[in-house]
Amino acid sequence: MLLKTGAGFGLAIFFCLCGLWAAGAQQKVELRLKIDGADGKPVPCRVHLAGPDSKPVRPPGQPFWHDHFVCDGRLAVSVAPGRYGYAIEHGPEHGRLAGSLDLKAGQDHTLGGRLERIADLKQGGWWSGDLHVHRPIADIRRLMEAEDLHVAPVITWWNQNDLWAGRDRPRQLLEQLDDHRFFHVMAGEDERGGGALLYFHLDEPLEIAKASREVPSSLAFARAARAKTPGVWIEAEKPFWWDFPLWLAAGVIDSVGIANNHMCRSSMMANEAWGRPRDEKRLSGPLGNGRWTQEIYYHALDCGFRLPPSAGSASGVLPNPLGYNRVYVHVAGELSYAKWWAGLKAGQCFVTNGPLLICRADGKLPGHVFRVPGPQGSTIKLDIELTSLDPVKQIEVIQNGTVVQTVGIPPGGTREGALSPGRQPRDRARLSATVSAREGGWFLVRAVADVPYTFRFASTGPFYVEAGEAPRRVSRASVRFFQEWTAERIQRLEHDLPAGRDRDEVLRFHDDARKFWDELAAKATVD
Repeated sequence: MLLKTGAGFGLAIFFCLCGLWAAGAQQKVELRLKIDGADGKPVPCRVHLAGPDSKPVRPPGQPFWHDHFVCDGRLAVSVAPGRYGYAIEHGPEHGRLAGSLDLKAGQDHTLGGRLERIADLKQGGWWSGDLHVHRPIADIRRLMEAEDLHVAPVITWWNQNDLWAGRDRPRQLLEQLDDHRFFHVMAGEDERGGGALLYFHLDEPLEIAKASREVPSSLAFARAARAKTPGVWIEAEKPFWWDFPLWLAAGVIDSVGIANNHMCRSSMMANEAWGRPRDEKRLSGPLGNGRWTQEIYYHALDCGFRLPPSAGSASGVLPNPLGYNRVYVHVAGELSYAKWWAGLKAGQCFVTNGPLLICRADGKLPGHVFRVPGPQGSTIKLDIELTSLDPVKQIEVIQNGTVVQTVGIPPGGTREGALSPGRQPRDRARLSATVSAREGGWFLVRAVADVPYTFRFASTGPFYVEAGEAPRRVSRASVRFFQEWTAERIQRLEHDLPAGRDRDEVLRFHDDARKFWDELAAKATVD
């Protein structure tokens, strides 16, 4: 009798649970997305959609990463009733749809709207790229379309991870999606104890799978890549990596990632990982890392190096969407992959993870070298155009590492308020400034958005100044900065690496770097 009663009770529980499950299934509602562009046609977009449990919605069959998915502007997804928050974007040249909605049981719902264009940079010859991409090749087309991105080399080998191991490599490494979107499938990354170098334009991966944290030196691989492929492009993925002074001294890098993956869309990775840590008392808070990144880059410029800034999101590894950190490059005439890289090499660029910042100095693009007469110098006029979804209080003009002028964003006609319900306000301003050029050096323009939780900014590439017959500006203080850094790196390696041939080989590169910085100090032109 007890067995029968227990069995009956168990069956009752079972059917009860089935009933609850069925009721839960019936509670699902259909949410239809209908997102258009300014022309009223569906526009590919990125969607952040989270329900009452704060978990992101992950529709089947759509590329998804971390807290967002992309779609072609039309999608029906089955979700539980409740209150949902959303943000829908199509890159920084379009408005943002954001808000919340209540999904009620027994009703179907539509989330619709238009992503209005707020800027059209390609009309002025500006094309965007993300140089740190870890997303699946199969998703790249849809991702680039959703993010309105034009250049995306895909990292398919990275330390011990090699997508091509045991597989035939594709004969065609560069893919052109349409007239203005390109991705390359053989980008790679050497990320070890000294930091990360990104490699582009190679035909095959570097043989780094057997490398240890410090052996061989990152410089050994960089030089081997240059010897084998003279057209290789090597980027210092961040400037605070320990080997950054080594890479500068050896002359192996082509660009520096100053809008990098420590700057995330919804938060800031506020430390330097295993890189050289900043002084957190001086550079405090979540924005301190961004300030440190730029400060190091400015020191490199003040040592006489002419390296364009670059940008990468590390989407697929860190939380960022593809193209969150991006570099815009100016290309005259029709866009091609080769011309885009040539424009970056010339420094005709700006980097951003939010504001759009275009500057011409006396009508010239970033990267231009102004040659001014002797001590009397000249005054250079800056024409600046800013468009931003986030508030920006001022534009900063930075010359030889120092903020020499700030230009406030005026209220009134140049500051635009809310576009319409569900859209975010934006700032748009045309501004002017001047730079007094009496000696050699460099200058650039920067805009930092008023966002407290992450370093959201834009920076032009540097302009350069040469004065008469004077040698290129080299700051003794900036050289000393890298001298001290190199000495500290050598001490760490001597402590961490066991005595032997490998240790001697790694230290030899750093000893050469120490000599380089000592010799440069003797050539310094200013304190």
